Amino acid sequence: QVQLVESGGSVVQAGGSLRLSCAASGRPFSTYAMGWFRQAPGKEREFVATILWSSGSTDYTDSVKGRFTISRDNFKYTVYLQMNSLKPEDTAVYFCAAGARRHTGSYYSTAAYDYWGQGTQVTVSS
Repeated sequence: QVQLVESGGSVVQAGGSLRLSCAASGRPFSTYAMGWFRQAPGKEREFVATILWSSGSTDYTDSVKGRFTISRDNFKYTVYLQMNSLKPEDTAVYFCAAGARRHTGSYYSTAAYDYWGQGTQVTVSS
């Protein structure tokens, strides 16, 4: 019954900015971490950013460090991805994900997450 709904995807010119949002709905669930992944055509889904819900600790893939910022609203169970200085190579479907329990492995892995959103398209034009 848990549903994650992303919004904010759009077409933007290179160098521009977008903010993606992901809100949880449905039955209450324990949230340990939330993250963002992206998938470009012909490529596998890759890790973008993660945030631990309690502490707010964040981590990013190297290609977006310094450009993207993940944040959360504990009261709304909403996670955001602020994307600045966008590049054409950022073009992908972006998915948000939620992990309901502590994962012993890396939060870079899709295995750490239990729920996924439907994805939102981000297109960065040259």
